[in-house]
Parts: sequence; structure tokens; C-alpha cells
Amino acid sequence: MMIPATAIDRAVAAANNRRLAVRLVVVLGIVSLFADMTYEGARSISGPYLAILGATGTAVGVVAGAGELIGYALRYVSGRLVDRSRRYWPILVCGYLLNLLAVPMLALAGHWFAAAVLLVLERAGKAIRTPARDVMLSYAASQTGRGWGFGLHEAMDQTGATIGPLVVAVVLAMRGDYRLAFALLLVPALASLSMLLIARHLHPRPQDLEPAGNSVSPRGFSRLFWVYVAGTCLVGAAYTDYPLLAFHFERTGSVPKEWIAIFYAIAMAVAGVAALLLGRWFDRRGIAVLIGATLVSCWFVPLAFSGVFAAALAGAVLWGIGMGAQESIMRSVIAQTTPPERRGTAFGLFNLLFGVAWFAGSALMGWLYDVSIATLIVFSVVFQLLAVPLFVVAHRMVGRASDVAAA
Repeated sequence: MMIPATAIDRAVAAANNRRLAVRLVVVLGIVSLFADMTYEGARSISGPYLAILGATGTAVGVVAGAGELIGYALRYVSGRLVDRSRRYWPILVCGYLLNLLAVPMLALAGHWFAAAVLLVLERAGKAIRTPARDVMLSYAASQTGRGWGFGLHEAMDQTGATIGPLVVAVVLAMRGDYRLAFALLLVPALASLSMLLIARHLHPRPQDLEPAGNSVSPRGFSRLFWVYVAGTCLVGAAYTDYPLLAFHFERTGSVPKEWIAIFYAIAMAVAGVAALLLGRWFDRRGIAVLIGATLVSCWFVPLAFSGVFAAALAGAVLWGIGMGAQESIMRSVIAQTTPPERRGTAFGLFNLLFGVAWFAGSALMGWLYDVSIATLIVFSVVFQLLAVPLFVVAHRMVGRASDVAAA
């Protein structure tokens, strides 16, 4: 039986599109790997560096909180700009330039306020480029599988987030020079920017990878979007920051000082592996995978605050699993449930709401830590579990939408 030429042509075109999509995910993953080496390496020592330059504890907390809040708020503005202009690469390049070059400039800061401005600019740069990058990844992931595409990218991202702090730790252990550590981070920053230009040359029009009409919700943001975002905000508000865990480890002595950074590196490595595996499962099972990941990872809180070394290590592992799920599945669902023409705004709005919830929850849990650790544990676990029913509803809504589309 002869196969029609048109069928062969379609098969060849589909295979070629998938190859191009995988290449885009990989090159953007390499960009993120070097980028995370740069700014996660810097963030691992930014607090002590500010203190050396004369900042108070209050100033350090305000700088960290303001940077995150501004960073998340700007993502909504950037996302709308992405949708209106469709100029993905210029926005991405501008964001990465600001995000990465602010880091080695910290070596030149002579006062804590100058360093604080650079740290906030680094967060602002990340905010500018993130929606454009996520939209581009969503186009590629439409060919590879949403979960696998975002999961592979996150695995590479977390590889950089693991290596960066370890490299900085080695520099400080050998030389004890913070300025040298920041200056050396120029190397991965330039590597990231170089790969970004290569990616721009290889894929000038990433939007061509996603065929038209490939969205569950063809008109704007559906009820499914808002139900899902509400669930993610509950998780974000209740997810304890690692700096608070590290503060507890050092304060109680449950984890030796030299192990605290190692715990973080382990958590980042686990997050990378989890993102890849959970992303693959998401392509097969949908939001049900996020439900399972939430039910498992929420128990990191009592383990981490138990005061026992082995339990704290297990808590760090579960914390990493949760982070991997957040960075792969959560973005995959946004890509799956929003139309391409509004996806930049969707990613920006999602990041804005998630970031505000994270900031508010972190501030509350910081206060609860001083008042009652037991109350903090209950709050964190309960609010994460409250997100599960919303994820169940979202999962069912996706199933109904798919059935309607199939009919």
C-alpha cells in the first residue's frame, strides 16, 4: 500500500519541528545553566557581603524582600509587552544583560547601598526576561510535550543553581575574598550571553514551532486558569524559604554550618531531577502529578524543623521535590491552558500573583518563627494541603475541556 506523499511530507515536517523544538529547549537550558551559576552563586553570599559593607540585618531583609517583590511585579508588565510587541528576542536579551552584568559589578561596590541597588537590578533583569523566555519555551514544548520541555529546561537550570554556590564556596574557602568571587562570576555571565546570541541566530522565530489552535482555552483566561492560579498561590504562600530553614539549622545546631550549603546544593540537584521526571509524568497524567507532588513535598516542613540531622536532610530533599514541581509543572499548565496570543500576559500575571503570595507568606512565616515554630509548621502544611482540592478541580476541568475538544 502506497503512503500518500502529503502524509510523508507531514511526518517529515513534524519530525523536523520536534528536532528544532528540542534544540531550542536545550540551548535555552544552557543559557539558564550559566545564568543560574552567575546569580545563584551571587545570592548565596549576598547577605554576608552586604553586612561586610555595613548593612544592618533590617537592611538585608528589606533589600531581599524588595528585590523579589519588584522582580515578580515587573513580570506582569514584561508579559504584556511580550504579547503586544511579539519581540521575544530583544526583550530576552535586554533582560539577561541587566540580570547578569549586575552580578560581577558587585565586586566594585564600595557601600552597601550601591550593592543593594545592583541586587535589585539583577532581580529586575530576571523579571524582564522571564515571560519572554517562558513563552518561547511554551512554543517548543508544544512539540516535545509541555512537561518534558519545561522539565528539561528546569533540570539544566537547577544544574547551574547547584554549581554556582559551590564554586563561590570554593573561592571563599581558598581566598576568603568576596570581591574576587563576584568578579569571577563574570565568566559564566559571558558564557550565558554568548549562548543567548547563538540561540537567537538558530531560532529567530520560535513562535513558528507551535501550530495554530493548540490551546485548551481559545479566548483569554478561563475559569480553569483562575482556579489553578489560586491553588498555586496557596502553595507559594505556605512554602518556607530556604534562608529561613538555613537560619533554623544554624540557630539550633541541628545541621553543622559546613553542611548547610551542601544541603542547599542537594536540594537544588533534587529539584533538577524532580523537574525532569515530574515533567515527563505530567505529559502522561496531567495535573494529577502536581497533586501527588504537593501531597509528598508538603511534609518537608516538620522534617526540616525537627532538630534532627537525618530528618532535616530528608526535609531538604522533599523541599527540592516541591521546587522542581513548581518550576516545571506549574509553568507547563499555564502554557497548556492559555492561548499563544495572551501567553506572555498569562505568565506575567501568574508570576505576579505567585510572587506576592510567596512574599506575604514568607513575611508571615518569619514572624511565626519568632512566635511559635509549631504554629509555623501547621500553617505551612495546612495551606499547602488546601491547594490540593483546587488542583483536583483544575484537573477535572482540563479533562472536560479535552473531551469537548475531541468531540
